[in-house]
Amino acid sequence: MSTDHREVNFDGLVGPTHNYSGLALGNVASMTHGGLVANPREAALQGLAKMKALMDAGYPQGVLPPQQRPDLGALRALGFTGSDERVLARAAGEAPQLLRAVCSASSMWTANAATVTPSLDAPDGRVHFTPANLQSSFHRFLEPATTARVLAAIFRDEARFAHHPVLPASPAFSDEGAANHTRLAAAHGEPGVHLYVYGREAFGWGSEPGVAPRRFPARQTLEASQAVARQHGLADYQAVFAQQHPDAIDAGVFHNDVISVGNGPVLLYHEQAFLDEAGTLAALRERMAEPLIPVRVPAEAVSLEDAVGSYLFNSQLLSNPDGSMTLVVPGECQERESVWRTVQDHLLAGANPIAEVMVQDVKQSMRNGGGPACLRLRVVLSAEERAALSGRVLLDESLYAELTAWVERHYRDRLAPEDLSDPALARETLTALDELSRLLGIGAVYPFQLGER
Repeated sequence: MSTDHREVNFDGLVGPTHNYSGLALGNVASMTHGGLVANPREAALQGLAKMKALMDAGYPQGVLPPQQRPDLGALRALGFTGSDERVLARAAGEAPQLLRAVCSASSMWTANAATVTPSLDAPDGRVHFTPANLQSSFHRFLEPATTARVLAAIFRDEARFAHHPVLPASPAFSDEGAANHTRLAAAHGEPGVHLYVYGREAFGWGSEPGVAPRRFPARQTLEASQAVARQHGLADYQAVFAQQHPDAIDAGVFHNDVISVGNGPVLLYHEQAFLDEAGTLAALRERMAEPLIPVRVPAEAVSLEDAVGSYLFNSQLLSNPDGSMTLVVPGECQERESVWRTVQDHLLAGANPIAEVMVQDVKQSMRNGGGPACLRLRVVLSAEERAALSGRVLLDESLYAELTAWVERHYRDRLAPEDLSDPALARETLTALDELSRLLGIGAVYPFQLGER
C-alpha cells in the first residue's frame, strides 16, 4: 500500500453569472427554480466555505476556475453580429433561451468536468484525464474546450499527467464525466476498480426492451464509458459497466452521483440506483482485492423523490486516517425527516466505516441541482504528483482569503434572468476572470485572453 497517495477534491468556483434559468431537462431542482433571482456572491462564498471546511478538517482541497460567460463567441457562431452590446441585445430579443444558455455558470459542477484515472491504475503510471463532451445540453456543450485548457494548465507535467481528447460530440458518445464514475479500492494508495454507470446503449448491442427511461433523457452512454476506459488503458478486470435504473432517471436522477456515492471499499447507494443491482455488486466483488462494503438504502426508508429532493447521495464520502469515513451532506438532508432519520439510524449506526456527518450549506447551488459531490472533481495524487501541479490551486488560508476578497470585489448579490443582457455584466466578468487567472497562476486559459471574442 502506498501511503503518500491522497484524494484531492478540486471544487469549481461558482462563476459571476450564476443564475436560475432552468436549463437542465431532467434536473428537477433546476427546472423547479427556473426564473428565480440568484445571488452569485452568496453562491461563490458558500462554495468557498465548503472548501475551507474540508481543508480545515484535513482533506486536501483544490480549486478550479469558472468559465468565461457570457460566451459571446457562441452567439456569434450562431449568427449574431456586431458589438458585444449589439450581440447581447439581439440575443435577448430574438433568442432569450440562447442568451440564458451562454450565461450558464454550470461549470461550477466539476464532477462533470472530466473522468480521471489515477497513476496507480494506468499502465503507463500517469494520471489520465478525459474532459467530458457534455453534448446532451447546449449550455454544457460550451464547456469542454476551456475545461481542457484549464486541466492542461494545472496538470502540465507530461511525465506525470496524460490528457486525452474529448469524445466525439455525438449522441452515441454522450459523456457526462466523473458524475457517472466511481473508483473503489481498499484505500487511495491501492489499485482500484472503476465503476462506470450509463443510462443507455447508443447502438443497442445486448440491450433489452423496456429498460429505457420514459420521462427524461439518459445522458451517459455505455459506448462513451467504454471509450474513456480504453483511452486510459484500463483492462477488463479493472472496470465494471452498470446501467442506471430508468425509474431513477425518470425521478430526476440525471447523473449516477445523485443516487450513489463510493469511496474506498464502500458503495453507498439507493436500491433503485442500478438496473441490475445484484449483477453490479457481483461484478465489483469479483474484481476487487478488498471486500466490497455495500451500504444499501431501501426505497421504504428513502423514496426516490426524497433522494432527489435532499441529494443525500450527492454527498462527499471522505477517508480519514483511522479508517473511518466522513459523509458531507447538503443542509437539505436535515429538512426531510426520512432522510435525516436514515442518516442517523442506518448510516451512522450501521456496520460500515461512516462515522461522521458534516452538514454544508450550498443552497445556491442546490437550487440549480448541484450538491456537494457535483461541486468537486476527485483526483488521487501521489506526493510527487501534488508537488508537480502548476499554478496556485491547492487551497490554504492565504488563497482562501484572497479568493473570498476576489468574490466580494467582483460578484453581484442579485442576478435575475433579465439581467443577463446587461453589457456591464459581461465586462465585469472578464475583469474578474483576468484577475483570477493571475491569482491562480494558471496563465491564459480563457478565449478573451487568447485573442478570441
